[in-house]
Amino acid sequence: MSPCIRTIISFLLFLPLSVSSGEFVQTPYKPQNVVYDFYFDDPAKINSALFWLRSHVNPLGESPYDIGIDENNIKVIIHGTEIVTVAKKNYAQYKEAVERMRYYADLGIEFKVCALAAQDFDYVVNDFYDFIDVIPSAMPELAHWQLQGYALMRPVILDKKHRNDKIR
Repeated sequence: MSPCIRTIISFLLFLPLSVSSGEFVQTPYKPQNVVYDFYFDDPAKINSALFWLRSHVNPLGESPYDIGIDENNIKVIIHGTEIVTVAKKNYAQYKEAVERMRYYADLGIEFKVCALAAQDFDYVVNDFYDFIDVIPSAMPELAHWQLQGYALMRPVILDKKHRNDKIR
């Protein structure tokens, strides 16, 4: 095959199959079953992960969807260093995150802590808030909900290095 033909074929392979019209697309969302996997190397990252919840439930709750949290089934499995944020003794340090989780729990989102991770931090069931369920282990819990058809969401929390107004 000549170099010219190879260049043309390579060019055609990288052409987009369709061109976006630049329009706002209203995806026809329905109630959702989702399990969130919270496993972070820094407890403070739970604040960013909770924005994933906000970004998930707020659009669904607004028009044209009007899907309330109670119509969705959302579970959050906590088993990393962020477990310290839901220990009652650490309330002063993690008050903002705790109150945001309590707000979501009151709306129907379930928060679950891995008992094995709790042991690693020397916590027992009574160390956690009343809106926290303690489960035997995060791994079988995550597998269980996925086998029930729940979508797995694993928030990726990156350290922001640039302010938006500096890079746009």
